[in-house]
Amino acid sequence: MGRTGLLRTGVIGTAIAALCCFTPILVVLLTAVGLSAAIGWLDYVLFPALAMFLGLAVYAFLRRT
Repeated sequence: MGRTGLLRTGVIGTAIAALCCFTPILVVLLTAVGLSAAIGWLDYVLFPALAMFLGLAVYAFLRRT
């Protein structure tokens, strides 16, 4: 994966994880599907994913320059 692809993956992953963390998108979707029991565990997955993708984006940006 090239430098541009790494940066693109980091930025897109950060945006998706941020949307799922700070808006009730997954809460509405999981409730509609019937998996509302998983809502309590979302923070354990989404916040580390947000940190990982943000770190990936920063790493790719610093490596690009």
